[in-house]
Parts: sequence; C-alpha cells; structure tokens
Amino acid sequence: MKQKPKVLMAMSGGVDSSVAALILKKQGYELIGAFMKNWSDTKNLLTGDCQWKDDRKEAMKIANKLKIPIVTLDFEKQYRKSVILPMFSMYKKGITPNPDIDCNQKVKFPLLWQAAKKIGADFIATGHYARIKNNEMLRAKDESKDQSYFLYRLNSSDLKHSLFPVGSYTKKQIREIAKKNKFPNFNRKSTVGICFVGKINLKKFLQQKIKPKKGKILNPEGKIIGEHDGIFYYTIGQRIGPRFGIEVDKGNEKQVKRWYVAKKIPKTNVIIAAPENNSLLFRKEFAIKNVHFMDKNFIAKIKKSKAGSSVKSSSHGLVGGNKSIKVLTRIRQVGELLPSMLKYSNGEYKIILNKPITGVSEGQAAVLYQGTKVLGGGVINFED
Repeated sequence: MKQKPKVLMAMSGGVDSSVAALILKKQGYELIGAFMKNWSDTKNLLTGDCQWKDDRKEAMKIANKLKIPIVTLDFEKQYRKSVILPMFSMYKKGITPNPDIDCNQKVKFPLLWQAAKKIGADFIATGHYARIKNNEMLRAKDESKDQSYFLYRLNSSDLKHSLFPVGSYTKKQIREIAKKNKFPNFNRKSTVGICFVGKINLKKFLQQKIKPKKGKILNPEGKIIGEHDGIFYYTIGQRIGPRFGIEVDKGNEKQVKRWYVAKKIPKTNVIIAAPENNSLLFRKEFAIKNVHFMDKNFIAKIKKSKAGSSVKSSSHGLVGGNKSIKVLTRIRQVGELLPSMLKYSNGEYKIILNKPITGVSEGQAAVLYQGTKVLGGGVINFED
C-alpha cells in the first residue's frame, strides 16, 4: 500500500492555517502540526499572558479536533537575529523595511523545512493566500487577501516542497468551512501588524532601541513649519498633523486638510512635508536593489537581450531593444497592481511606472507580476 505523503503543517491558531490543515487531511496527506514560537514579548492585554501561549492553545484545539499530532518549534532566537535586529537597524537609518518578507525568507520557510526533513516529511504547508502551479507562484484567488507580496523572495526550490491549501479560496469561504466544521476559531480576527509580533504601537516599539532625535520639518519651499522627534519614526506617504502627533504651520495652505511626509533626509534628520496633490508626493521612477527573481533564468534572459533585437518569450514578454519588460508592480500588500516597465542596465534595475503615484517608500518591497504570476522583486532604493 502506497504511503501517504507527510506534511509539516504550520499552525498559528488562526482560521486560515486551521482550514488549510483540514483541506490537506481530506486530500489524504499525513499531517503533523507545527506551532512556531518566534516572539514572546507581546502580551494579551486582558490576561497579561504572552500572546503566543494563547495562539498555541488555539492551534492545539484544532489539532486535537483533526486528530493530528502537533509540535512546538522555538525559533525566537533566529527571529530576533534575522528579522527584528535588522529591522531596528534599517529604521535607524531612516529607511522603512518590511520585516514580514524577511520573516518568510529567513525564518519561517527555511527553518520549517529543516524541521520537516528531520521527521521525514515530504512537504511543508502554511495558511498563506497564494497559489503554486507548475512550480510557479500565482496570486491568490481572493485578491483582497493575497499574500504573494510577502513571499516574493522564495525560489523554485522552496516551491517544490511547499503547499498553500487556502490560496484557491476566498476568506469568506474559509470562514464558512471553519464554521461548518465547528472550529472554535471560525470568527477569530486575522493577524495584523508585524509577523509574529502582532499589532503594536510601532513608534513605541522602535523607541525601545532608537532614541528620539528632534529635527526640522520643512515645507516644499524649504521653510521651517514644524518639528519632529526623529525621521526613523515616520514613513514617506504618512499623514501628519495634530491627530498624528505632529503640528505644522500650513501657512497659505490652511484650507488643505491633509499633509503628508514627502521626503526624509537622514543626514540632516529633516522631514519635508507637503499638502495633498503636491508634486513632491508623487514618484514615477525608482531603482530596486537586492533584486530576486523566482526563476533563476529570468535575469539571464534580460542580460542576453541585445540592443536593437527582440527576445521572444511568451512567458516573460521580454523586449530586447532597451532590455526592459512590461510588468505589474505592487509597492504594498494588496496595493494596486501598477502597469510599469522593469529596465535593466549595467547591473541595475529600475521601475518606471506608467503613472506617478504617492507613498513610494525607500526600504519597502516592489513586487513584480505578469498576469497572476509572481516574477520576483526588489527593495525600493532612491538614487536622489
């Protein structure tokens, strides 16, 4: 009799991973649940207990209901070293990083797979909203919950042993399945905030390691209109004003209600603020660094394209004359898919959007798609 494939199923206590486990069990996989303890500092405001303990209790309830074993994997040391400390370092430089992407690339997927191999498992599985087809990653069926943005740094070898069971369902369907199967967490709120840390006051969290440093706020004309307590606490595109802890002198623009962070200058600890619709808030071009493509041959195809020639590729749509390709770019999770061009020249990559947009922030990820397929992406880097 053929042995059932064994899967190490990441179970967070949430509804998505719980239903993912149910789906795989019904499909005939042999399941072992895995709860990952990555952060123990966040407390439950009602009980005062560590949040991870509450989450593990929920995960254990589901594992018991499904009659599958569950283990606890302690990755907290690796998580602090590979995700949290680099995050503080980036913020200190005035750059806004994306720790959830680092978490998936450096902790969740590699360490879960290491644990899986030790017990002889064939696959790992998570409750991420994404799909895998022909060893390529696709966006989830439910675009409003798609999480491929956080997974772009995985590669084809990761996809070969990974399963995303809920990627072909909508969130509404997942909750309905959970309710039908009497899962106690069927209506549990989705996780928000930093991966494994949860919803926190980010400014207070950063102040644990980064001391306030007062600096000037300038308007687009260079006039001082206010004071801030450190550029590291603010993100480009972030709204400012009394409600958000910053008071500025709007001058002749008093009738404009909304003002935003337009630019940060780390060397001088200066923030330039601008009223909505000001040209300083918009950006059409930006470079990306630490570029990663899921298909290793993708970069080679761009580099081999010659000026004046065209490279035919139905899967990638390469345009050889200027070593560029048409892509859809996303600069935040479930943000708009922006028609754009990816240009390659002298080892550098640049994104040129069809239309300028606001909220492009250095350090965040720009993830690239063609159709529903995830190509890869890179870290937004300003050259100016």
